[in-house]
Amino acid sequence: MSGPVPPLPHHPTAVVGAGLGGLTLARVLYAHGVEAAVFDLDPSPAARTQGGMLDIHDDTGQEALRAAGLHEAFLARVHVGGQATRVLDRHAAVHWSHADDGTGGRPEIDRGELRSLLLEALPEGMIRWGAKVTGARARAGGRHEVTLADGTAFTTDLLVGADGAWSRVRPLVSDAVPAYTGMSFIEADLHDAGTRHPASAEVVGDGMLFALGAGRGFLAHREPDGSLHVYAAVRAPEEWLDGLGLTDAEGAADAVLKEFDGWHESLRALVADADGPLIPRRVHALPVGHRWLRTPGVTLLGDAAHLMSPFAGEGANLALIDGADLALALLAHPGDTETALSAYEERMFPRAEHSATDSALMGGTLFQPDAPERLSAMFAGHEPRAEQPRAARP
Repeated sequence: MSGPVPPLPHHPTAVVGAGLGGLTLARVLYAHGVEAAVFDLDPSPAARTQGGMLDIHDDTGQEALRAAGLHEAFLARVHVGGQATRVLDRHAAVHWSHADDGTGGRPEIDRGELRSLLLEALPEGMIRWGAKVTGARARAGGRHEVTLADGTAFTTDLLVGADGAWSRVRPLVSDAVPAYTGMSFIEADLHDAGTRHPASAEVVGDGMLFALGAGRGFLAHREPDGSLHVYAAVRAPEEWLDGLGLTDAEGAADAVLKEFDGWHESLRALVADADGPLIPRRVHALPVGHRWLRTPGVTLLGDAAHLMSPFAGEGANLALIDGADLALALLAHPGDTETALSAYEERMFPRAEHSATDSALMGGTLFQPDAPERLSAMFAGHEPRAEQPRAARP
């Protein structure tokens, strides 16, 4: 006869996703003597590149890093000069140029560097790498059972979905799914730009470039290693990227550049001269104002909670502050998880709705025929807005 079935492993707090938000949550808790189990589908922290530069805002992302005890270490890793901004039109005429004088409140850092900073502040073994969550279901008493791709499972008192746009935890609280926004990106890199691509390095400048026109544009930034990270943005049907043949590098560049006929050659070169393959990215978003009813024992943060377009540069900052706020709420209400989750969600929902609204408005502004003039006016403070626009960071 078979013996009794052993109980599943149990974790008081389980965080699905080792991105910026999940790591910030884990770090703030750990700094106060509370451990969370973090599960991530990647086999290791170095399994894939983490994207380009981020501008970390003083009122959100930097506040989170202060709560995590990592603000000084963050400042030591920022990209000096990275807050410079240029706005061009399709003919490469400059409409706005602002150097980084060191007084800005949104210092730039490489996303991978920021993630490494958070990872280094957590103990060995806290993150379970190669642990892909395939599903979760509610159990009695507010607990949840989580299943992994390897067939194992565990239970938890508090399940936090920090697992991004296509969250496996979100269905526990919401039926919402991300929808295509109408914009597609083609991502490219130009390495050692000062030596190998001097004309491109000059047109991008020391920080962020917006080169904008009707329904399309180039968004690019210089990285600390001297490379250029480029996004060619096109308003197009969702299936447009499927027809580009991106496995053929030369043919893919030609297909993309057909969308930029008549644009200045210095801008077209940002794709034409790319090193390595072009990477397709469709821009998706959850509905503006996405929220859910309080569901016992589970919540979401970051893109899992409020995926939005990148055109206001808010996504990473919101993930960071979400993680810190959730941790602080849990610490403020020990033994009363539901009160903590209610307090966290009451802060997170309106903040996310405000940012998602701003992101959608900026997405509409950036690709209008008069976008260079309008964006330059916003940066100069001439456009009547509640606050200055964030530089977009796809």
